[in-house]
Amino acid sequence: MNKLATEFMGTFILVLTIGCTVVGTNPGVIPPLAIGAVLMALVFAGGHISGAHYNPAVTAGLVVRGRCSASDAVGYMVAQTIGAVLAALVVGFLKAGAPVVVGNPDVARALLAEFLFTFALVYVVLNVATAKGTANNSFYGLAIGSTVMAGAFAVGGISGGAFNPAVAIGITVMGLSAWSNIWIFVVANFAAGIVAGAVFKALNPQDA
Repeated sequence: MNKLATEFMGTFILVLTIGCTVVGTNPGVIPPLAIGAVLMALVFAGGHISGAHYNPAVTAGLVVRGRCSASDAVGYMVAQTIGAVLAALVVGFLKAGAPVVVGNPDVARALLAEFLFTFALVYVVLNVATAKGTANNSFYGLAIGSTVMAGAFAVGGISGGAFNPAVAIGITVMGLSAWSNIWIFVVANFAAGIVAGAVFKALNPQDA
């Protein structure tokens, strides 16, 4: 239960930060910086309890890598999704009346952008948080938060920069993305997480 509560709270705070820095504002550089910073802090805060996934794609990568059971993964994904939806509803209350701009991404470009940077995120997570060669390091939260921040700067304008199916659901509930586009994130993010897990295993056979 502690693990599920941690995943719920971490995803909630992550999505709340995204919504509050994007909805009704002229975002500029603030959202990527805020999102990367809060994710870094949340990873350090919850890593010792749940592993600090806060992302169904990361959970999928850890299942492939062999560090998360399928039964645990289901619970994690449910907790992450509930956290994201509740955060989106809170953003709707806090930002009531604020203008919301619905993203309209090019499908092919959005799929590729989401795949590439979700792959980068999950690959970094696996290497800094689960590999024997980086065991007990003190930088894993910084590495993970920085990867998301870099991705948001690089392709946020192309795909929305979710890199996370739970975040995708949250921004859709907020109205920042159309429900007709949710499949882009689900397909690209989960595919990237699974591929990242497989690549990690292939490159790190000693960690099997």
